[in-house]
Amino acid sequence: MFSVRALKYRRNVTFLWKRTNAKNMTRKLNISGIYPPIATPFTEREEVDYQKLDENLQKYSKLPFKGLVVQGSNGEYPYLTVNERLEVVKRVRDILPNSKLLIAGSGCESTKATVQMTGGMAHAGADAVLVVTPCFYRGRMNSKALIHHYTKVADASPVPVVLYSVPANTGLELPVDAIVCLSQHPNIVGLKDSGGDITRIGLIIHKTRLEDFQVLAGSAGFLMAAYAVGAVGGVCALANVLGEEVCELERLCMLGDWEKARELQHRLIEPNTAVTRKYGVAALKQAMEWFGFHGGATRSPLQPLSQTELQQLHVDFSSNGWL
Repeated sequence: MFSVRALKYRRNVTFLWKRTNAKNMTRKLNISGIYPPIATPFTEREEVDYQKLDENLQKYSKLPFKGLVVQGSNGEYPYLTVNERLEVVKRVRDILPNSKLLIAGSGCESTKATVQMTGGMAHAGADAVLVVTPCFYRGRMNSKALIHHYTKVADASPVPVVLYSVPANTGLELPVDAIVCLSQHPNIVGLKDSGGDITRIGLIIHKTRLEDFQVLAGSAGFLMAAYAVGAVGGVCALANVLGEEVCELERLCMLGDWEKARELQHRLIEPNTAVTRKYGVAALKQAMEWFGFHGGATRSPLQPLSQTELQQLHVDFSSNGWL
């Protein structure tokens, strides 16, 4: 049995921890800026090629990114083991300058697994986590279920949480009412929206305007439009290839030089579409090879591009003056 003094001590410690934790959580992390969701290079035997990863990181560290997103959709995270996911994040943190943010994908299908993965990512060095919507039972993933899921994750997370809606991959869009509710959580700092519906993005920004909540565009294809309605940055697959150019688009938008921004945005749309919705990760990795980075093969069951697809990918870049 605990003594009365011991019980009082435990209550005081618990109260102080909660008060300190709540105070720290109110200082929301600034996630504005451009992030490439980096690819995971593989060897011919489909093992993670850490040497090639290191070489990519050295190059990315010299570009004007706010940071990197690791184990996002373009990192092929569903095909990596738990240990691989954590090791890749640890490797990135070891090389990435401390001045750059590391946002790690920690989403899993169950809330329990996501909480555990989130803790692991924080321990591996992530500054924040990107949590994709669970989607296997998408018919039951309504606002109530998703609010419960993200609240549990954010309550337990030692680092800030970024919501991630990517309906092209999950078949599920995080409902606006759920986002508005979750924006009030002190440990949820923002949203990466990859759906591309600018009306929806603008509505989310409008409805969360009283909260310290930041929205990132999930693609370079609608980056200018997202900035125009109040987004603060982007997580853009194309930045793995044309990092300087995507950051320049951000700069032009921030300056309000919309004429130059529009011209650059137009030139980025076709190559961006090619490495995202059109051909996906295999195209991104191929384009990385053309631009001096290590993309390499995808991990099966993803397949390489066909010869016809490869030729069209080249056209999408060359016709816009990038190759």
